[in-house]
Amino acid sequence: MTSEGVPRSGERDGDAGWGDDAPAPGDSHPAFDTSIAHQARIYDYLLGGKDNFAADRKAGDAMIAAYPTMVGLARANRVFLGRAVRYLTADAGIRQFLDIGTGIPTAGNTHQVAQEIAPETRVVYVDYDPVVLSQARALLTSSEQGATDYIDADARNTEAILEKAARTLDFSQPVAVMLVMILHAIGDSDDPYGIATRVMAAVPAGSYLTISHPAADIEPEKVANVTGSLNELSYQKYTTRTHSQVMRFFDGLDLVDPGLVQVQQWRPGIERNQTAAVWAGVGHKPRD
Repeated sequence: MTSEGVPRSGERDGDAGWGDDAPAPGDSHPAFDTSIAHQARIYDYLLGGKDNFAADRKAGDAMIAAYPTMVGLARANRVFLGRAVRYLTADAGIRQFLDIGTGIPTAGNTHQVAQEIAPETRVVYVDYDPVVLSQARALLTSSEQGATDYIDADARNTEAILEKAARTLDFSQPVAVMLVMILHAIGDSDDPYGIATRVMAAVPAGSYLTISHPAADIEPEKVANVTGSLNELSYQKYTTRTHSQVMRFFDGLDLVDPGLVQVQQWRPGIERNQTAAVWAGVGHKPRD
């Protein structure tokens, strides 16, 4: 255990995030270098997983030093994912999910939550990290009635994602697009708003967009410190955004109650008073 109570993960030290996964710009993947921290594996470490390396644990510990409630934040984000999927499946009747930047599989994946409620649900995951790929192919098995697929793709390459996802999903029917803890890994120069817009333009009315995103305007000094520490140690570079900036991702959509709120406040099972520097919300694509 670390001094902050994070379980020490596997023994693979290699040769030498904030949240789920976003790849490098363009279509090429970065070289697989375990001596450089990667956000999917950092997130795995914060959640107590074993699929991480020494560099990832070093980055995770630096994040905890700069933001002591980081482990709780990571877990709150994971719980939000489950709450959102349950709402979308049980209340909104969604039977198709496109989960971009899924990260390393752990308990309570999108398809597990959704197919427990509706076994016929179809889920497509998108990521690119080799560790995520190997784990996903081994663990992301579907129910007999439903389907689960995995796309090795750059989150910025929306054309390829949509083309490959169409092998499993029916884009004439509503789809829940999940962008949970990924958009912060896409800088403004790579047009993250355009990514969300293009994906939502490809799905029909009645679809949903789920987002969680590190906040620049909640405990801003602490968030700036943790982001700076992470940017020094990680392959990816991260951009936090304010409430109004995150709201832009939902342009043209109707926000589901309670709107864009701190991640632990989105339809909580038990009200929590802790502060979590993450904005989270679900938007609905209205019918004409």
